[in-house]
Amino acid sequence: MRKLTVRAAVTFCAAVSLATVMGTADAAPVASPRSAHTVAQESAPRQVPTRTVVLDCFSQPQVEPGDFVLACGDGNSRLTSLQWSRWGANSAVATGINMVNDCKPYCAAGTFRDYPVTVRLDRPQASKNNPQSTHYTRLTLLYTDTEPAGYGQTATYPLSN
Repeated sequence: MRKLTVRAAVTFCAAVSLATVMGTADAAPVASPRSAHTVAQESAPRQVPTRTVVLDCFSQPQVEPGDFVLACGDGNSRLTSLQWSRWGANSAVATGINMVNDCKPYCAAGTFRDYPVTVRLDRPQASKNNPQSTHYTRLTLLYTDTEPAGYGQTATYPLSN
């Protein structure tokens, strides 16, 4: 008889615990009926609008970045204070400052000098890792005042995939 009492008590406790976790039928939310149109919309694949991006030094997509490192290896050339006037599917244009280390007497002891620039991104291509995404593959700088020693008024850089 004792075994039956223990078994009944354990079964009762398990049932109470399950009822507590599950709740009652009255407390369960009632789903509202959905139309066939709603079901079709929910099951249709969603197309996420994509924008052309620029990939940073870590291959992370950026849209209208305020800063952008050009010299990924050492950081001795970067764009700052970027103000984008256009960001389209085929090209993007901004003004900003190119901060360039003069590396005098050597790069670790050099001074960063600022040069006003107009930045143009273009030549979009599909990304290798994500064909639905496109990114710019060329960056062109136009120095609007003076340019760093050894540079021309225009500098063009390929951007990685």
